[in-house]
Amino acid sequence: MEQNGLIHLYVGDGKGKTTAAIGLSLRALGAGKRVVFAQFLKGRATGEAAMLQKLGAAIVRPQDGGKFIFQMTEQELAAQTQANLAALDHIRELAQNGCDLLVLDEAVDATVCSLLPLEDLLSALKERPPHLEVVLTGRNPPEHLAALADYHTEFVCKCHPYDKGVPARKGIEF
Repeated sequence: MEQNGLIHLYVGDGKGKTTAAIGLSLRALGAGKRVVFAQFLKGRATGEAAMLQKLGAAIVRPQDGGKFIFQMTEQELAAQTQANLAALDHIRELAQNGCDLLVLDEAVDATVCSLLPLEDLLSALKERPPHLEVVLTGRNPPEHLAALADYHTEFVCKCHPYDKGVPARKGIEF
């Protein structure tokens, strides 16, 4: 029986979306599968990317301007969009050349913020190899993206230390 790759959508305002995607990546790597882990909208290096790379995952991170979206000029936003499109082209290449699991971390938010055109992402998903498992993370998925999902898991924040003034901690939140 031919195995078809499915699409996982991990969304919501709660903590844990990227963490769940990392867990699945570790499981796949442990089973000898080839993993590509792409991070959009992540302005700084993350501990998870470094460790996944050490374990054999290919890491893709579009060049980032080092600013939050709301701090970027129109020119910087346009440059970030181009960097994201170039990264998506590279990801498509990797997916066609022997990838079993593709994680598109924060790709949902990149589309919502218009820094990754939804049409390009949808096209990449529809044209992927039939065996390729894909995970997308983010907050508010567009309807067209949600319609493609085989798994749709929503993470809901009931409370978070940030609400009490606790900043993001290295090794925990990033």
